[in-house]
Amino acid sequence: MIKDVSLPEFDELLKQLISAPSISSPSSSWDQSNSQVIKLLADWFGQLGFSVEIMDVPGLSGKQNLIATIGHGSGGLVLSGHTDTVPFDESKWSSDPFSLSYRDNRFYGLGSCDMKGFFPVILSAVRSFVGADFKQPLIVIATADEESSMSGARALAEAGRPKARCAVIGEPTSLKPIRMHKGMMMECIRLQGQSGHSSNPSLGRSALDCMVEVLSDLVEFRNMLQAQYQNPAFEIDVPTMNFGHIHGGDNPNRICGSCELQFDLRPLPGMDIDSLRELISQRVTPIAQKHQVTLEIEHLFGGVPAFETPDDSVFVKACERLSGQNSDAVAFATEAPYLQRLGMETIVMGPGSIDQAHQPDEFLAVDQIKPAVAILQGLIQQYCINEGEIKGEF
Repeated sequence: MIKDVSLPEFDELLKQLISAPSISSPSSSWDQSNSQVIKLLADWFGQLGFSVEIMDVPGLSGKQNLIATIGHGSGGLVLSGHTDTVPFDESKWSSDPFSLSYRDNRFYGLGSCDMKGFFPVILSAVRSFVGADFKQPLIVIATADEESSMSGARALAEAGRPKARCAVIGEPTSLKPIRMHKGMMMECIRLQGQSGHSSNPSLGRSALDCMVEVLSDLVEFRNMLQAQYQNPAFEIDVPTMNFGHIHGGDNPNRICGSCELQFDLRPLPGMDIDSLRELISQRVTPIAQKHQVTLEIEHLFGGVPAFETPDDSVFVKACERLSGQNSDAVAFATEAPYLQRLGMETIVMGPGSIDQAHQPDEFLAVDQIKPAVAILQGLIQQYCINEGEIKGEF
């Protein structure tokens, strides 16, 4: 039962979350613990009567997940958000990124939109159920490292918990239900040849010559994937492959001894990441062998699978009804596949626009807050309070 306690108002909740730095990054110079944010959330949900569990993320010092639960049963609803933010360039901000600012009917601060602002929305929605009988559980998840490795969500999936019927991940979607998104892979190809004087090509083995052929083959592979896979639900209806970084050699008159290419590939639902990696390896390995260079392929992170919840899902229809918007698809990746792996019908839907995420002067528009609270109240009522509607009745 939700307790009748006096928590801070929305802006104060958000202010405290923004002022608790929790950057995640592959770079150790930026990477931080998220424990301050987890502690705040554990305290607030605990005050409201939730059973609170803090889980250390295996292998990552200072990284934690939170699971807060009220009610019991085999169904229920998960409301999920990540606690970390991306790095930032303070010189491009008009105000302190770690101090909540209000102007132009907007809340400014690092993570205000993506996505610390979702937690005060949850707390505001929950407060309206003081004294209510939760016939099925309401579970709030707060995860670590979504912006860098998704290690927090992976750890939950590997632990097989929590369990519920449905889940909402509150990424900024302008409150539009998102039932599909592309996956994401980030790969690195390293070629090691032999440097030598450029006047005589036989003195070395050019890694750059090999990389030219590798690049040409990957472009052909991209074209093949785009001819084979299309999904009109997406604005960009084909898988994309972006060659984002290349570096090789050190001087015009030396044979290039080593070369590195980094790229990302965003597969559509139905495309398997492991299979794509195997196909890439099968294509580039003989090229490296032909040029007599050493090949190394590194997965820059584990990869995020593509995600899809069927459009006829009862949960999708409930989210469409409450939001007043048809469900859609996006190109960016989220933690949705990991919650779906736990057996939950999953939707991505939250306040704010993805256009503000990862930007200087990131903000959450105030006019998104009340509608977001109302949507969550409707879902809590349907999936946790009203036993008849738990069975899928409207």
